[in-house]
Amino acid sequence: MPTIRIELLEGRTPEQKQSLVSAVTQAVVSSLGSKPESVDVLLFDIPRAHWATGGVLWSERKPN
Repeated sequence: MPTIRIELLEGRTPEQKQSLVSAVTQAVVSSLGSKPESVDVLLFDIPRAHWATGGVLWSERKPN
């Protein structure tokens, strides 16, 4: 039973998450030959204040 863990910055819509888990599940089925019902996808929404790239918190970044 493959388990896929995905960490995302918070803010994605339920529709975006559904699209993602469907695509990831299909990729696992295609590449590993798993049955869709055996694929678990775990989504973790990370607050922008808890994620940094290049030494800068995403909550402190200026919009482009």
